[in-house]
Amino acid sequence: MAIIADRIEINPEVMLGQPVIRGTRIKVELILRKLAEGATDADLVDAYPNLSQEDIRAAIRYAADVVAHEELIEGSATS
Repeated sequence: MAIIADRIEINPEVMLGQPVIRGTRIKVELILRKLAEGATDADLVDAYPNLSQEDIRAAIRYAADVVAHEELIEGSATS
Protein backbone atom coordinates (compact mmCIF):
# COMPACT_ATOMS: atom_id res chain seq x y z
CA MET A 1 0.00 0.00 0.00
CA ALA A 2 1.22 3.47 -0.85
CA ILE A 3 -0.08 6.60 0.82
CA ILE A 4 0.06 9.48 -1.61
CA ALA A 5 -0.14 12.91 -0.01
CA ASP A 6 -1.96 12.79 3.28
CA ARG A 7 -5.37 11.46 2.26
CA ILE A 8 -4.91 9.37 -0.89
CA GLU A 9 -3.82 5.74 -0.91
CA ILE A 10 -3.12 3.15 -3.56
CA ASN A 11 -3.54 -0.44 -2.42
CA PRO A 12 -3.79 -3.37 -4.85
CA GLU A 13 -6.32 -4.96 -2.49
CA VAL A 14 -8.67 -1.95 -2.53
CA MET A 15 -10.54 -1.06 -5.73
CA LEU A 16 -7.94 -2.90 -7.84
CA GLY A 17 -5.22 -0.45 -6.88
CA GLN A 18 -7.05 2.67 -8.05
CA PRO A 19 -6.29 5.78 -5.97
CA VAL A 20 -8.88 6.15 -3.19
CA ILE A 21 -9.50 8.37 -0.22
CA ARG A 22 -7.54 6.72 2.60
CA GLY A 23 -9.64 4.39 4.73
CA THR A 24 -12.50 4.30 2.21
CA ARG A 25 -13.39 2.73 -1.12
CA ILE A 26 -14.16 6.16 -2.61
CA LYS A 27 -12.08 6.50 -5.77
CA VAL A 28 -10.40 9.76 -6.70
CA GLU A 29 -11.84 9.25 -10.18
CA LEU A 30 -15.39 9.20 -8.78
CA ILE A 31 -14.86 12.49 -6.98
CA LEU A 32 -13.43 14.15 -10.08
CA ARG A 33 -16.21 12.86 -12.33
CA LYS A 34 -18.92 14.04 -9.95
CA LEU A 35 -17.31 17.49 -9.72
CA ALA A 36 -17.03 17.63 -13.53
CA GLU A 37 -20.74 16.78 -13.76
CA GLY A 38 -21.54 19.79 -11.60
CA ALA A 39 -21.74 18.31 -8.12
CA THR A 40 -20.73 20.64 -5.30
CA ASP A 41 -18.55 19.74 -2.35
CA ALA A 42 -21.71 19.72 -0.22
CA ASP A 43 -23.39 17.29 -2.66
CA LEU A 44 -20.46 14.89 -2.36
CA VAL A 45 -20.24 15.12 1.42
CA ASP A 46 -24.00 14.48 1.65
CA ALA A 47 -23.80 11.50 -0.71
CA TYR A 48 -20.67 10.01 0.89
CA PRO A 49 -20.73 10.58 4.68
CA ASN A 50 -17.15 9.31 5.09
CA LEU A 51 -15.91 12.05 2.75
CA SER A 52 -14.77 15.47 3.93
CA GLN A 53 -14.08 18.68 2.06
CA GLU A 54 -10.39 18.13 2.80
CA ASP A 55 -10.64 14.76 1.04
CA ILE A 56 -12.16 16.44 -2.02
CA ARG A 57 -9.31 18.98 -2.11
CA ALA A 58 -6.77 16.15 -1.75
CA ALA A 59 -8.35 14.34 -4.73
CA ILE A 60 -8.07 17.48 -6.85
CA ARG A 61 -4.44 18.03 -5.76
CA TYR A 62 -3.65 14.40 -6.56
CA ALA A 63 -5.15 14.74 -10.05
CA ALA A 64 -3.22 17.95 -10.67
CA ASP A 65 0.02 16.26 -9.61
CA VAL A 66 -0.64 13.29 -11.89
CA VAL A 67 -1.28 15.56 -14.87
CA ALA A 68 1.76 17.71 -14.04
CA HIS A 69 4.01 14.66 -14.10
CA GLU A 70 2.39 13.00 -17.08
CA GLU A 71 4.80 11.99 -19.80
CA LEU A 72 3.68 13.08 -23.23
CA ILE A 73 4.59 10.98 -26.23
CA GLU A 74 4.99 12.92 -29.45
CA GLY A 75 3.83 11.37 -32.64
CA SER A 76 2.45 12.29 -35.99
CA ALA A 77 -1.25 12.96 -36.14
CA THR A 78 -3.17 11.55 -39.05
CA SER A 79 -6.46 12.81 -40.37
